[in-house]
Amino acid sequence: MKILVSAGHSNVDPGAVANGYREADIAAEFRNLVAHELRQAGADVLTDGEGSDNKPLAEAVKLAGGVGLAVEFHCNAAVNPQARGVESISLPGKRDVSQRISAAIAAVLGSPLRGERGWIDQAATPRQRLAFVNAGGVIVELFFISNQAEMGVYQAKKMDLARAVAAALLEVR
Repeated sequence: MKILVSAGHSNVDPGAVANGYREADIAAEFRNLVAHELRQAGADVLTDGEGSDNKPLAEAVKLAGGVGLAVEFHCNAAVNPQARGVESISLPGKRDVSQRISAAIAAVLGSPLRGERGWIDQAATPRQRLAFVNAGGVIVELFFISNQAEMGVYQAKKMDLARAVAAALLEVR
């Protein structure tokens, strides 16, 4: 099964910006780390860019329809700098995959699971319809970029996190 690993936002849309970091940069970096781990394990991996290249959502949506599993990485943000946790947003048919990914992240980062054991139905989100999710993908909110402590834990453990997320994705195959 081919796996798409996508970075949220794009080169022109930075996403959330907090604590000296841009969400789009973190997403691209993490996409690259996970894709590397998956390739090391022999998986057939497709990405929506290489290096710091982060293509627009429209490109990721096109790619998502042609693979067996599609994930896109993001960071959550909140006005409350203490907000924390991990969640994955998908359609109900991808609940188990979403929960598996969120659990892997929570285990490494020590973050609480948000939603239903780490899963949020896209219908429960403010937008209720997300293009990447409608294309069959899972949007993964790794941590809160607005929480300085979570950002620090991510920076310290991002290699371990990439291995854990890749292992969770490989379990789905």
